[in-house]
Amino acid sequence: MQGYRERYPQVELELNSNEGIIDLLERRTDVAIRIGRLKDSTLHSRLVGNSRVRVLASPQYLAARGRPARVADLGKHTLLGFTQPEALNVWPLTGADGEPLRIEPDVWSSSGETLRQLALAGVGIVCLSDFMTAQDRAHGSLVQVLPRQTQDARQPIHAVYYRNTAISARIVSFVDYLVEAVRATEFGGRAPRRGA
Repeated sequence: MQGYRERYPQVELELNSNEGIIDLLERRTDVAIRIGRLKDSTLHSRLVGNSRVRVLASPQYLAARGRPARVADLGKHTLLGFTQPEALNVWPLTGADGEPLRIEPDVWSSSGETLRQLALAGVGIVCLSDFMTAQDRAHGSLVQVLPRQTQDARQPIHAVYYRNTAISARIVSFVDYLVEAVRATEFGGRAPRRGA
């Protein structure tokens, strides 16, 4: 958010983290970021980008527990997963039945950030989006597990807000900034050329 603050110093930001779906009017919130498929809603949405999901673990965890060589090896490991929605516990790997692998977590959380911190602490193996873990992977604090068996699965990221007759300039500026930031992450730290 530092880049946004530098570009728009006159806009006051208040950031709230909530893993559930909130009522924007009740919470007096201009914009919410939603990951995954959107349900039908009266809200207006803009696709900010797509983020690849990968199966990850810390080098310390893998040194202690061993690196899985096959998808079936995950059964011998501590798997970190989401309490909801259940779709987030479908990993981009193929199970023994030929279907996408639905895991049964050993440790559950409603928060992606909590799962990330648990993985960084060496608690287990997790499946998270690149936008959450790009820096961790770049620094080597999380490494991809089973990369050859991993399918190219991506989660859509939407900005949602109420559509009024005149959308405020602060909402437009913030959503435009998010689009730039996510695309820069998708394209390895550089924004794509126009028309790309």
